[in-house]
Amino acid sequence: MSVQLEKIKELIKLRQEAHLGGGQKRIDSQHAKGKLTARERIALLLDEGSFEEIDTFVLHRSTNFGVDKVKHLGDGVVTGYGTIDGRLVYVFAQDFTVVAGSLGEMLASKIVKIMNLAMQQGAPVIGLNDSGGARIQEGINALQGYGDIFQNNILASGVVPQISAIFGPCAGGAVYSPALTDFTIMVKGTSYMFLTGPKVVKTVTGEDVTQEQLGGASVHASKSGVTHFAVDSEEEGIRLIRHLFSFIPQNNMEEAPVVECTDPIDRVDDILNTIIPDQPNKGYNMYDVIGTLVDNGEFLEVHKDYAKNIIIGFARFNGQSVGIVANQPMVMAGALDSNASRKAARFVRFCDAFNIPLVTLVDVPGFLPGTGQEYNGVIVHGAKLLYAFGEATVPKITITLRKSYGGAYIVMNSKHLRSDVNLAWPSAEIAVMGPSGAVEVIFAKEVAAAENPAEAALQKEEEYRKAFANPYNAASYGFMDDVIEPRNTRFRIIRALEQLRTKKQTIPAKKHDNLPL
Repeated sequence: MSVQLEKIKELIKLRQEAHLGGGQKRIDSQHAKGKLTARERIALLLDEGSFEEIDTFVLHRSTNFGVDKVKHLGDGVVTGYGTIDGRLVYVFAQDFTVVAGSLGEMLASKIVKIMNLAMQQGAPVIGLNDSGGARIQEGINALQGYGDIFQNNILASGVVPQISAIFGPCAGGAVYSPALTDFTIMVKGTSYMFLTGPKVVKTVTGEDVTQEQLGGASVHASKSGVTHFAVDSEEEGIRLIRHLFSFIPQNNMEEAPVVECTDPIDRVDDILNTIIPDQPNKGYNMYDVIGTLVDNGEFLEVHKDYAKNIIIGFARFNGQSVGIVANQPMVMAGALDSNASRKAARFVRFCDAFNIPLVTLVDVPGFLPGTGQEYNGVIVHGAKLLYAFGEATVPKITITLRKSYGGAYIVMNSKHLRSDVNLAWPSAEIAVMGPSGAVEVIFAKEVAAAENPAEAALQKEEEYRKAFANPYNAASYGFMDDVIEPRNTRFRIIRALEQLRTKKQTIPAKKHDNLPL
């Protein structure tokens, strides 16, 4: 056999070795836990045959505590690029079969290289996380590795989309990279995120808590809001990434892909004419409105289980990707609170960063009152949403369905925050506050002096309703561009989006803003 063939044979052998990661025994262990390997995940995520691996033969160079005796090709992470539906993406997948996927100097350098390439080419970065955290044996070099990744997450933010999938443990400093990215996906039962584990928690605070209770997918999806999606399996998570990817552009200089629309743009939905209850305090399901308006009823909800009083997510109108923000009257009457404000603000900023128009559906009685909210900083959190809408320069369309009271009226993408097209249904009520509260303030003395105070209060409430329980007062000042028949809403949104297709709007030059954090 020639020398050249011998070398080729060696290459093939080394590549096979690299593909085995930490060895068959550890691969079997990974499967026994209900988890896929790093390479299996990448194969599912990317178009078949599109993956090009980078840094297959990287090895760590640490010698502390005998780790120099354990070296695996690739050093615990698989990195490279490929396509999703023909579009370029960069990907890294931590390999738990190699030293528990723990992060060291060379492993981090592989991830950083991928991120730099993504920035250079203007393509999204997808991180599949499954790691035991920092490699203790590498000390400061491991910490440096995390720091380098975080810095690149920061520089890439708002430039290229960043998606994190948590397919196993993600603890300690490792949690900050997903937190800096645009969207996080966790798997129920097999993934968790926390800064300090249950043992340390028990030692420091005395709390008895399981990994799942502390940082499981369901906890972070509903209580903390750390994850945007909680899925039942890795396969479902990977399908979700591919679906999410269809709504977003490659980078901040491009627009999201436009798909062929088979749903008539002039479809009229009579159900919308009767969906608002006659009783002003009765709820209705905003999902029914969204599903009726958007192309083919398709809506990809984000943060579904967190702050359910507001709904956010992606949909299409005439094939064009949009971000939807909508109050949910079925939960807390659709009132805004701290969590809902933060949830919506972050989504609005993502859409604005990546040129995705915003459609806002408003039915909001105000901000949730009480010490719980005030002590939690609802003022600052509400200001975040206000800030996000006011700063956004993408096409902004607002439909007021029913209530829009007080500061919440302004916050929910009003004309005063540079919204482009503001439409109202005939049921819209736009005022400083609701009738009963207003009567208590304005007519307190009159009502108290009346022969029948209860009857007098009702009369004054009716007076107030006649003045403000309609959209025409706001329209008379130009704050509502038009009052529309509800069933025509879909067509009016599509027409507005078409009008705004070439919108150009700037904000004053600044180093960066001072978002109220």
